[in-house]
Parts: sequence; structure tokens; C-alpha cells
Amino acid sequence: MDHFSEEHSKLLLSKEWLAKINAQTSTPYLIKFYSSSVDLSSCIMITDTKNTWAEVMSSNQLARRWRECNRRASSPLFDYDEEEAWRTRHLELLSRAHTLGGMAELSFAAVESKFGDFAFELECPAFKWRWETVFVGHKLSADILSQHLIMPLISVSHLAFSSSDVVGDLPPSDLEKAIDKVARTARGTFGTHVGNALSKPRLATTIRRMTAIFNFISDPPIIMTTSDDLGLRAPQEPTPKIIKPPEHLKSTSASTPEPNNNYDAPGHSKSGSVALSGGLSPVTQAGDSGSATESDDDGSSTHPLKAAAAKSSADQQVDIRMGSPTLSRNSFPTPRGRSQSVTKAPPSDTDSSPARPIKRPKARVPSTADDSEEERKKLVAQIRSGSAPMRGTRQPIKRGGKRF
Repeated sequence: MDHFSEEHSKLLLSKEWLAKINAQTSTPYLIKFYSSSVDLSSCIMITDTKNTWAEVMSSNQLARRWRECNRRASSPLFDYDEEEAWRTRHLELLSRAHTLGGMAELSFAAVESKFGDFAFELECPAFKWRWETVFVGHKLSADILSQHLIMPLISVSHLAFSSSDVVGDLPPSDLEKAIDKVARTARGTFGTHVGNALSKPRLATTIRRMTAIFNFISDPPIIMTTSDDLGLRAPQEPTPKIIKPPEHLKSTSASTPEPNNNYDAPGHSKSGSVALSGGLSPVTQAGDSGSATESDDDGSSTHPLKAAAAKSSADQQVDIRMGSPTLSRNSFPTPRGRSQSVTKAPPSDTDSSPARPIKRPKARVPSTADDSEEERKKLVAQIRSGSAPMRGTRQPIKRGGKRF
């Protein structure tokens, strides 16, 4: 037995569907049959609209099957020419049996078989025949049902519901012209044709009601002739609400000072820096007099020489600070909601507060370049002459020592 392929499926496209019902299970089956008078081959396809089975028979298989099914009748073996004529006559008989008129005279019954997936027998008073079909597979089965049954039914339904005349009452010639026109349109624009056919309210709702009643729906939907224009629009999004901050947050943000954009001079110590924009540094500037005070480690009064040196160092750092691109550590802005801490000046001797004054590092008093240069020259001259005093470990040359 040959394998059923797509080529055999194409040969069956021009054949009509034949309907038979299994009396035992009341299952309807749809059958298509094809035969060739050239090589005396034949094929059959049967489906229950869920699965599809098929069988392909050659001339030798047909002769052997006929003799097995009709042993009561005399089927002698002939020579080659007589055998060919005998096979041709019996193939024509099978072809007439697989027509609309011939199928009505045949009985249908599903039988057990050891050689096929689905076997059934066709019988009448003149002869008996058995088909032993094989399942063609799910993919080919779906393609066959769509190409041979579903799409033609959609097109015919579209013609029946879109035509003003009753299709069943049209003469065969007029019906053929109408069918040809719809088929050519559907073949050219297949997707558009199916969309237009099923978008008709009368056809779509008729199929819907038929499906509901066929599947035992208690409340089948009604058939509609027009479709309502719903005017679909996207829902409007709610307007977002503006959340106002609480009153205490407003007051906190309003009282936050502006960030300090002061700069520190590179290479200078932090002890002698003077904060701009209202900030206080360890060396506090006096308002109009310009005097600066600094407390000693033991809290005693400020030495006049120290005060003068601190003032000159602070003035130099202020001048350098104005042109330096380096930011001061004291100039970073403080977090919002927090007030900047202000360093208080050390208490004077007259204050009666018991708190110990805050110790500040002493400002280095810059020495004159002339003194340090003279000492360096003297030391170099002593070393060259060899009169320098003997020492242990060499110490770095001190430059610019403190002088009071």
C-alpha cells in the first residue's frame, strides 16, 4: 500500500464529499474517493471532522481485495489482457459506488482490522467492499480539513447571506457563475475574503446561534442584522493631585542658609584660616578694629607679638583664599533642615562661666628670610672649613625658628 501524500490530497480537491453514518455509534463520516483509469489505482479519504484517515491502492491490491471480499462470486484468474479488462470493469463499479447516488445504496459499518487504523465495509446486494485506512497525522489532517471543508463552507455561506436571491432556488448556470465570482475573489485576497465573510452580522450571529444550539447551550444568542457602533475610546486618566508639604517642612527649608562658597589656600594649615560669608574661624576677626585674639594653652592672656603675627598670617590667607580654586572644608553646604554650627570665641578673663575655654592650635609666626639665610650661610661656611662642631646623628637644618 502506497503512502497518502499531499499529491493525493490535491487529486481529491475536485471530488465531492460523501456522507455516511455509523449505525452503531451514530457518528457521521465524510468520504472522498478518486480513481485513475490509466494505472487502475485508487485512493480514499475519510474523516469524522476531527481526524482523517486515508488509503491508496494499486491495481494489484484492488484485484486481491476484491477477490477476498467477494469469494461467493466466481472470480477466476485470466490471462494478462482479460485480467486488465476485469480490473477495469471492477474499478469503474467502485467509482460509481462512491458517488452521491451510489453511496445511498450502500450500507456502512466500521469493522476490526489488523492492518489499518480505521476499517469500514461498504455492502450492497451486488458486491461487498472493505477499506483499511491509516491515520495521516495531525498536521496533514488539519490542512485537509481546512482546505477541503472549512474554507469552502465559509465562502458558500458568504454567498448565501450576501446575495439578494435565494441560492437554493438559482438555476445551476447562474449558481455556477456566482460561485466562480466568489471563488476568484477569495483566491486573490484570501484573508480579506474570510474577514469580510465573517464580519457580516447576519452570518456571524447565525453561525454563533447554530454553534450554541448544537452544543446544548440553554440560552442561545439572537441573530442580528446590524452591528452597533460602540465608539471605543481610551478611559481618561485621573488628574494627579499636588501634595503640599507640611508647614513645619516649609519653615525648615526657608531657614536653611545658603551654601558657603569659600576657598582654602593650598598648602596652608587649617588653624590660621579665616571663614568668609559670616563664618567664624579659630582666629576671630574683630569688626572694625581688625584685631585678632588667640588663647594660649593654659588660658592666659594673649601675647602682643602673637596677636600681630596671627593677624598678618590671617590677612595673607584671606588674600590667597580669594584667588584659590580649592574649596574649604568649612565651605561645604550643610544638609537641609539643619542649621550650621557656629564656633564661639574663647571666653575672656572677665567671664564668670565655669566652662574651660576651647584650646586652639598656635599660629606659626613667620620668620624673616634674612635671618634664616644668614644662619644657613654661616653653617655652610663652617662645614667647608671643617670647624663645624661634631654631632651625632645629623639633624635637618632649622629654618625660620620662633623668635619672640
